[in-house]
Amino acid sequence: MQSGITASQELHSAFNSLVSTPSQRGLLASIQGETLVPKETIPSKSPSFLDDLALLSPLILPAVPSYIVLRLDTAPDGFVAITYVPDAAPVRQKMLFASTRLTLVRELGTERFRETLLVTEKRELEREGWERHERSKGVAAPLTEEEEVLKGVKDAEAEARGGTGSKRAQFGTRASLGIEGEARRTLEVLGEGSGDNLVQLRKENVRLLMRQQKINVQSEVLEFAGTSSTSAEGLATSLSDTEPRFSFFRYTHDLEGTPQSPLIFIYTCPPGSKIRERMLYASSKLGVIRAAEEDLGLEFAKKVPPPHPFPHCLSTIGFEKEEAARYTHLLIQEIRGPQFEASSPSEITPSMIEEEFRPKQEQKQGFSRPKRPGKR
Repeated sequence: MQSGITASQELHSAFNSLVSTPSQRGLLASIQGETLVPKETIPSKSPSFLDDLALLSPLILPAVPSYIVLRLDTAPDGFVAITYVPDAAPVRQKMLFASTRLTLVRELGTERFRETLLVTEKRELEREGWERHERSKGVAAPLTEEEEVLKGVKDAEAEARGGTGSKRAQFGTRASLGIEGEARRTLEVLGEGSGDNLVQLRKENVRLLMRQQKINVQSEVLEFAGTSSTSAEGLATSLSDTEPRFSFFRYTHDLEGTPQSPLIFIYTCPPGSKIRERMLYASSKLGVIRAAEEDLGLEFAKKVPPPHPFPHCLSTIGFEKEEAARYTHLLIQEIRGPQFEASSPSEITPSMIEEEFRPKQEQKQGFSRPKRPGKR
């Protein structure tokens, strides 16, 4: 028990009598010493629960905590347990009654109670207050802006993991994230290898940079933000340093004498971006890549991932073979590249890009014979 207090036999008897006597509406209980004891029995004068609430009012004192058990209807679980802790009550009494409220329900039988309430004002137990309580049960608690955005992020991540192959990746349930209009046309030109080599998108606030794209936080649709031609050296200064961007950059270079022009996806989110923008862009990243690949047919440069032991490992801990393969696919999707993320465009340097495409030199190290144990 949370407070070490138990229900007395008298309280058990009073509650059993309430359960078996339709002419009773409820009972009041209190704490004496280390025991929960009954105080008053509330008769039923009307078939209406709301009408009988008027009988409760004279029994409630403005500075005295109490437990109230009321019959809502004739169902086996038709009771409500109310802990009344008025603001004017002594602090010790407040803490004691609040910490014992679950004990009361457990002692009398949780299966009997449809709900439990903690109230601090007498008016909450009057007709108008109870009707307000009933209306509030059908309304979801209001979310703060951060909670609302976080919910949208989780919905978007779930959608991105599921994948649909459709032209738009749903962001939550409020809007669609798609690449349309000028943003779509400029990306198609980029995919053909012509025109400017950088497109930015924003969210109708995603901008297509160099073909940049941005995301409109209100409509959550990708829109065109700008296009330009630049080299790896000038890339950082071409990207927005004030707003998040999804950028598509065609990197032209020579690899061992052979001209190469792979397509790179870049996500930047400057430190000054709003929290809502950061969440929207971060959760939309995979959806943008998938839309560009599946809808527009863009091919991003990819590194071949090393063999993974994940399917075997997941199978050994209870995953079915197909489910293990699906999780492995998601893991590989996360490490495919080259994709760049940065909080500031200045972090996207020519050397960083070059390193992604430079063949890795395997460093072979000769066998080092261990020193012979002995005296130092």
